Amino acid sequence: MKNNFLLDLVATYDSPLYVYDAEKITTQYQKITLAFSSVKNVRINYAVKALSNISILKLFRTLNAGIDCVSFQEVSLGLQAGFDPKDIIYTPNGVSIHEIEKIAAMGVQINIDNLSILEQFGNVNPNIPVCVRINPHIMAGGHSKISVGHIDSKFGISVHQIPHIKRIEKNTGMHINGIHMHTGSDILDIEVFLLATEILFNAAVQFENLDFIDFGSGFKVPYKPGDVGTDIDELGIQLGKRFNTFCKTYGKDIALMFEPGKFLVSESGKFLAQVNVVKQTTSTIFAGIDSGFNHLIRPMMYDAYHHINNISNPKGKERYYSVVGYICESDTFASNRRIQEISEEDILCFDNAGAYCYSMSSNYNSRYRPAEVLVKNGKAHLIRKRETMDDLLRNQIEVDL
Repeated sequence: MKNNFLLDLVATYDSPLYVYDAEKITTQYQKITLAFSSVKNVRINYAVKALSNISILKLFRTLNAGIDCVSFQEVSLGLQAGFDPKDIIYTPNGVSIHEIEKIAAMGVQINIDNLSILEQFGNVNPNIPVCVRINPHIMAGGHSKISVGHIDSKFGISVHQIPHIKRIEKNTGMHINGIHMHTGSDILDIEVFLLATEILFNAAVQFENLDFIDFGSGFKVPYKPGDVGTDIDELGIQLGKRFNTFCKTYGKDIALMFEPGKFLVSESGKFLAQVNVVKQTTSTIFAGIDSGFNHLIRPMMYDAYHHINNISNPKGKERYYSVVGYICESDTFASNRRIQEISEEDILCFDNAGAYCYSMSSNYNSRYRPAEVLVKNGKAHLIRKRETMDDLLRNQIEVDL
């Protein structure tokens, strides 16, 4: 999307603004499916938590994707978007048995990561197939907060507790039809990922009636010029070959599943914000924008890098700025960053804003959340209106005391 086009969108829909490129989402989906084309049965389930707008979900449905959900609400959104229950896998953590049973009754594939819940579910629902989430005890991911497969993680059933899983399976008569792992996000070293897959393969052979193995995701995308992402093509060659060998040994062709979120939507997104003030102190030049971590929390929460361009002055001389927000506490998007010279009212464009940006936004400081726009075939579609004061007050009850 060219700068002038993005500037026109801001003029139409105001700032701050999220913009998504449907073609980039499609390209990323095709890239991962092509990488694993050597496998007979591959299923890509988009991780809804990355970006849950219903129009984005409908786009994935047209691509023949499934979806991975972590809550009742995400499952409901998926059904509303037209997904068949059989194309949805529900992978919660720490939810009640009541929520799991409610979703199982919808015909959605259940994925359980707790021995206690597994036994409770099997005792009452032995005829409903269940996937189990294994913790491989592998430290993977670009930040401690997004590494979820290590020994101290709250996620998954320890790989050393498989005998317990087998005991529950036998005692309840339940059908375990899938095995799953997710080691973390921003995985660059495919050798670490492949090591985890071997652990999962070794676990899988202990279950006789599997229909699929879900290897999670966490694939890295480039964040800055010169950066690299997960070598998905090489992973496809190595893991695809290993998976096909496993199927021959196992005695049937089961499905290979992934649940990418960031890989599919991160690079599609742009976040556009206007500069309110340029403020020079004794040591720093601040560019203060009309947004904050209420709209883009990843830099504050994960130390995430988002490349920033001044699309109002793309050919300007580069200077060093700290880009900050309007929240009344530390609220920094970038420190001492080289950006084309910034003036007040310029529009800054943040790259990689498609994943875990709007979906993690809030009304902190009683600020409105921005609009969202999806661009397809060069045409812009408003897919979420900017919030108003009515939205902030909708569920509040005003009481005179």
